[in-house]
Amino acid sequence: MRTASRHLPRLAPWLLILGALLPLVALARSGGGEHYTSGDRDSGGGGDGVDLYLLFRLLELVIRYPKVGIPLLLIGGLVYYFYNRNVHPTGATRRALQRREADQRTQVSEQDVQGWVRALKSKDPQFEPQVMLDKVRQLFPALQEAWFKRELTPVRPFLSDATYQRFNVQLRLMNDQGVRDAIADIRLLGVQIIGLQQSEWFDSLHVRVRAEMRDTDVPASHSDEQARAAAQKAPPEAFTEVWTFVRKPGVQTRIGQDLYQGKCPNCGAPYKGGAANVCEYCGAIVNSGNYDWTLSEITQGSEFNRYEPAVQGLREARQADPALNLEVLEDRASLLFWKWIDAQSRGDAKWMAQVARDELSAQLGEELEALRQQGKRRLILECAVGAVNTRAFEVHPEGYDQAYVEIRWSARMGLAPAGGRPPQLPTVPQRWVFTLTRKHGAKTNTGNGMATDRCPQCNAPLTSTGANTCTYCGAQLSSGEQDWVLASASLYETWSARGRVPSPAMSRPVDASPVPTGPVQATGTDTVMDLQERERMLYMMAAIAAADGTVDAGERKLLKLCATRWNVSWQNVEMALGAGPQLFNRLIPRGSPEASVFLRHLVEMAMVDGRVDRKERRLLEAAAAHLNVLPQLESMLGRQ
Repeated sequence: MRTASRHLPRLAPWLLILGALLPLVALARSGGGEHYTSGDRDSGGGGDGVDLYLLFRLLELVIRYPKVGIPLLLIGGLVYYFYNRNVHPTGATRRALQRREADQRTQVSEQDVQGWVRALKSKDPQFEPQVMLDKVRQLFPALQEAWFKRELTPVRPFLSDATYQRFNVQLRLMNDQGVRDAIADIRLLGVQIIGLQQSEWFDSLHVRVRAEMRDTDVPASHSDEQARAAAQKAPPEAFTEVWTFVRKPGVQTRIGQDLYQGKCPNCGAPYKGGAANVCEYCGAIVNSGNYDWTLSEITQGSEFNRYEPAVQGLREARQADPALNLEVLEDRASLLFWKWIDAQSRGDAKWMAQVARDELSAQLGEELEALRQQGKRRLILECAVGAVNTRAFEVHPEGYDQAYVEIRWSARMGLAPAGGRPPQLPTVPQRWVFTLTRKHGAKTNTGNGMATDRCPQCNAPLTSTGANTCTYCGAQLSSGEQDWVLASASLYETWSARGRVPSPAMSRPVDASPVPTGPVQATGTDTVMDLQERERMLYMMAAIAAADGTVDAGERKLLKLCATRWNVSWQNVEMALGAGPQLFNRLIPRGSPEASVFLRHLVEMAMVDGRVDRKERRLLEAAAAHLNVLPQLESMLGRQ
């Protein structure tokens, strides 16, 4: 006993330091975390007062016992660094992980590539992979330059209508935010064919693009020279994208006679461009995919996924319209989405008049007018799409068919004073289902192909005059007599509560998401979407909690528990609480069928590893009470 007591003073500082250090390592669990839509902005969480006390105690002990305290502090610092890097990776670490994931997802064998080339050459003997890749090498810098200069006219003939619309809206939203994208030192490191999907209507060729550039945001007022100078100061970043080109099956390669040589891909006559994207000699729509490859998607390599699920009701819908295909439908849905975003951002429903039912345009117009009367405007910044997936069709032989298209997107969205500075808002994931409607018996216009922003009767480009008819031929457009129009847009939970959920599978890759490399798009995978979905649910709960103007201690404790458990920045959750219901166009009412769907989804995510532990059960119980659907929780857990 005396020996032990004699050494106790020597051991005391070690024990005290360890006692102080261990809670500090655990503090990393309450930190931040970003999902893919938030870019590389690091936002850390805050510690409690006890954590600061322990930190000061540690420093005090280091000063009093430097011989043991300093080495232990160094060891503890290294432990904390590596722990924090893995649990809460920095932007650089996340980018490294994304590059590794991109390499894995886009890796293919030479044998696979040869098989895809043979499949194309069997119908198009003139197709040569190196010629195709040379076109990508030519288009890549042209597209980046057009994005940088904020003028897409030079590359418009190479893009599908929805892709062009998307880039235009994103550029305008950035301008509204007062920024522009500055890029410099663009280097194309390599291109390779990594996939081919063939259907009766389109061949879809996936090309991996590896590149490097310097990229940063600068004030929108900066000249091109000022923007490039600012970009020169940013570190170079390598990235991997997958570019998807579509073309009608059986189209023959016309060597030396295509848009890359300034010629019409159909007749070979000189093509001078123009807003209509139509050859003045033969009338061909050059970006339709009917005559040559058209760029329809750009996907981040880390999120590339080539699988397609079955779509409920598609077979029945094709009995009335054999040419109905998901490539054109989802391009159309993406176009409608960006027009919907554009109309809200501009505060004018006329931008939807030719592509939406009159009732929807009128409703949106009333909402926007009400905001104007209040001296407010709807703010949508950094908007991007993660996935567009057709979920189901409903066929009505005596009336109008419906197509249900789920769109997962994200944005910094809220309300701002008209002409005032935007509030501080987090990037919030959104999950909506767009209901498209069309008269039963109407046929897909195969002549327009991927040119989906056109009058189905005269093929003229759609305008935004505020009229619901075609400017050129007078055809009624908003009724859905000849083409799909938007009938409604609702939260996923609202749609699901109506009993229209065919399948939880979400794996078909489509559409856009922000990356720091110019006009690019990204497609969500199941893993990425799970992370995004957790964050969406957390922000939704925060918005519901703040809807009545007060957030009690129990609600705040639940939100903190979720933020820690799901690795979401508490700083962003605080911003969400401050913004309240304006983060979402709609909110889930407590105790409603939508709230039950929301809870069921939480249970499914908790059960991803096959069981629900005690902490997860407490979280689910608190969430169920928060949503006022607690009695339903046990039955949901029992079904699992």
